[in-house]
Amino acid sequence: MVESFARHVSELDLEPVALDPNQVLEGSPRVSELVLWTSADGGMVAGVWQITEGVVTDVEADELFVVVSGLAAVEIEGGPTLELSPGVMGILHAGDRTVWRIHETLRKVFQVTLEV
Repeated sequence: MVESFARHVSELDLEPVALDPNQVLEGSPRVSELVLWTSADGGMVAGVWQITEGVVTDVEADELFVVVSGLAAVEIEGGPTLELSPGVMGILHAGDRTVWRIHETLRKVFQVTLEV
């Protein structure tokens, strides 16, 4: 069990995460993250995620997030386009097919529910 904590999100050091080259549509975006908590059954994960400028595709999991810094637009296939900026909270649903257009390096705090 992880002890209770409070951390300043902008000061956390994130670790690089491999991005599938097939997901990159434009630019050379780089992804990094720091997982801060995982539920005992592995079904929920919370942490901080960051991506640099560029355009990428993804298939989402159930996720609640809050943008800490940066600017982006997330186009959901058959749905709305989410305009992301600091302070914006968003919800994505498992199976959503998205295009992330990152205008300025985006950092978000997230909680994802995974199928276990």
